[in-house]
Amino acid sequence: MKMSSILTLSNLLNIGFKYVIETSYKFNIDESHALKHSMEVYGFAKRIYDSELKQNPFLETQKEIILMSAIGHDMCDKKYMDEKEGILRYQNYLSEFMQPNDLDIMSKIISTMSYSKVKVNGYPKLGDFQLAYHIVREADLLAAYDIDRCVMYKMHKEKCSYTDALKEAVTLFDNRVFKMKTDRLFITNFSKKESLKLHKKAKKEVESIKEIL
Repeated sequence: MKMSSILTLSNLLNIGFKYVIETSYKFNIDESHALKHSMEVYGFAKRIYDSELKQNPFLETQKEIILMSAIGHDMCDKKYMDEKEGILRYQNYLSEFMQPNDLDIMSKIISTMSYSKVKVNGYPKLGDFQLAYHIVREADLLAAYDIDRCVMYKMHKEKCSYTDALKEAVTLFDNRVFKMKTDRLFITNFSKKESLKLHKKAKKEVESIKEIL
């Protein structure tokens, strides 16, 4: 019997976020990639999922894959651990609650969704789960418009001063984040609209920072 069939979705979400807390502590994953970011990506993924469900009702059977991918996507980040080992740890943690095939798809999504991998390798071919992949991938991209997250990472992981972190964050936004729209990295209608709002907001924040620097 599939364990998640006797779990409520809320219980499965609790299990996922508990894993994020435990793994972040174990591997010293700073707040730029830990619980707050996990919750943000989950929130965006849920909103994209809801916006797509009416036209794509098949997504209902993939909801667990989408949300658990969003929650745990950075718990195997190579900046903090060996990626393959991290994915295997997350699979093993969820093995009592999700079907093996669902875990396999979740792992494929997590291991291929990063900006850098997409720029080098393009999108993977995941068949019936292609839209699920884009939902999780786009949710992570939308969360990338938070410049404070970038600053925090530079200060925590690279030990930059606050002002040096601001400078590097501005450069990253100019060279990467502000090009996500023109690079056509958003597929769903929700993300296309939401990215416009986030892009404008981040532009104002960056211009304000440049005045300080």
